[in-house]
Amino acid sequence: MSQQPNHFERMTHDKRDPDPFLALYMDRSIPFNEEAKAAYLKDCSGKSRQFLLPVLRPFARLLIIVLQLYKIVVPKALTSSRLLHRVLYWGMRTFVSPEANFMILRHFYLGSEVLQFIRDNIPGVAIELNPLKPTNLEPVKDDLFLIHDLNLYNFVINLNRELSEKGLEITKQKRLNFDAITHGRIPIEPMPGRWTNFMDLTTAIECFTPVYQLFLTDNDFWRATNSLQLDETIGIYASRIVGSNERMALVNNKHPMVPLTTLRAGFRLVLHGLATEQLHATLVELKRQEASS
Repeated sequence: MSQQPNHFERMTHDKRDPDPFLALYMDRSIPFNEEAKAAYLKDCSGKSRQFLLPVLRPFARLLIIVLQLYKIVVPKALTSSRLLHRVLYWGMRTFVSPEANFMILRHFYLGSEVLQFIRDNIPGVAIELNPLKPTNLEPVKDDLFLIHDLNLYNFVINLNRELSEKGLEITKQKRLNFDAITHGRIPIEPMPGRWTNFMDLTTAIECFTPVYQLFLTDNDFWRATNSLQLDETIGIYASRIVGSNERMALVNNKHPMVPLTTLRAGFRLVLHGLATEQLHATLVELKRQEASS
């Protein structure tokens, strides 16, 4: 997605027929990058989400149930992460809107920065990271989605193992290290914008979730969906470091120790992405405040 004039800044306000997405864009109660917010809400306001999502979502969720039963009988049939990511790459390049692809790539980029921020602000911790910072769709073909999930689990396991072994705790830092946090524009390249690239983010995720399930083992799919429970965990880590719970993370994916079924994985993935955006935007805000003080 190229840097286009802001869709909502150019929108007129009709007091007799106010646009609900303009109201969400103008609201500043939740920290959110302006460019990402405009892209996401423009994507949400499209016809795809309004008309296509209600039709496709029931079929996608029914397919998840059918595939779950299928995986019980043949748990490792047709499994191929390489093929999965080739299909995801093709689908994103061919059908997904520029705004949705922009938000997906931002998620990997921001997620890597958040994990590095946490690592950098726990004195005595020296765990190795595997940052994912794609700027175009090509890296999707190299197991990008799967590696993202593995990175999250490995981070939590390695961090807490090191904390336990060294007798350390996550505590408020008087001087925060913001080296990991990009406060300018994330360098995402222009996304495909052909007439076929019409599918909004939520609809795309709902459609891709059964595909994800089909090409992964049952264990890999469950691990991927359960990773969404860690949103609160990462939010708690950051809150302890910053020393404040205010606006740090909206609790969307429920208690980390209560795994949910895979049926609503698509919807929860959208919440997962928004939680990352919010947390990163909060850290950007704190970085700017510290730079100006």
